Amino acid sequence: MSLFDLTGKVAVITGSSKGIGKATAYEMAEHGAKVVISSRKQDACNAVAADINGKYGDGTAIAVAANISSKEALQNLVDETRAAFGQIDVLVCNAASNPYYGPQEGISDEQFRKILDNNIVSNHWLITMVAPEMRARRDGSIIIISSIGGLRGTPVIGAYAISKAADMQLARNLAHEFGPDNVRVNCIAPGLVRTDFAKVLVDDPKRQEAASRSVPLRRIGEPEDIAGGVVFLASKAAAFTTGQTIVMDGGVTI
Repeated sequence: MSLFDLTGKVAVITGSSKGIGKATAYEMAEHGAKVVISSRKQDACNAVAADINGKYGDGTAIAVAANISSKEALQNLVDETRAAFGQIDVLVCNAASNPYYGPQEGISDEQFRKILDNNIVSNHWLITMVAPEMRARRDGSIIIISSIGGLRGTPVIGAYAISKAADMQLARNLAHEFGPDNVRVNCIAPGLVRTDFAKVLVDDPKRQEAASRSVPLRRIGEPEDIAGGVVFLASKAAAFTTGQTIVMDGGVTI
């Protein structure tokens, strides 16, 4: 069997009705996994799950809406997944928010707290909900989608970058805690990717061209570029990889 085979695995993917999360869900289904589509809007989740089921067979995907800012909603996501598929083998913490763009000194307390709560605390909540069963089985993979913003300074997305740096440390800490039980925790740090999250940049041809010039590969990323990295970290191919942040940015940070 291929080291990348995910047959029999169940994956929960937050923020998976579009962008990187959606591409990840399709790629994991392609490799044999059952996938749980989750974002804030049930209709959007239903549409993606229906399309995956149409492509890979009924029962491949279910849709469970959840607002990551609600601990109760995340617990429901976990409960519904277990009710449908019995267990959770892979958790992909992809959903995040950034309601402020500008100098760090101008951010409001409410905006700062929202970024930290949605991008760090919600990941902590969800991980603590699924990790016990993974540790009991001595098998599991937890993947946090971070950002290269967490690796360098920025004058315009400071709080977001802080949250993404914290996600990397969260992975390192939990890799130590969960490692003895064979549960792996890793991050992926994408560069600029063509998603709604980066809409301001990718929809402006001049900005996109300028951004592409700074990339050694001379292009911005596509959601599928990141999805492949998630499949790797979820699979046996990454059985000896934990606590790491894999940078997938076309070479920008080199």
